[in-house]
Amino acid sequence: MSELADKIKGNINIVKEKLKQEYAELTDDDFTYQEGKEDEMLGKIQKKIGKTKDEIKDFFNL
Repeated sequence: MSELADKIKGNINIVKEKLKQEYAELTDDDFTYQEGKEDEMLGKIQKKIGKTKDEIKDFFNL
């Protein structure tokens, strides 16, 4: 597992709750984690809330 994957997996529940409170359009499905598809998940979140990929990575402390 990559370092990116480890960090996402470790922080996903905390980040998910914070982002869902701030952005009502996000659902649990947007945070579905699949190993090797971290960028895909980040892209989906990015598209829904209109933030840059770097801003999304900041939420996960990446």
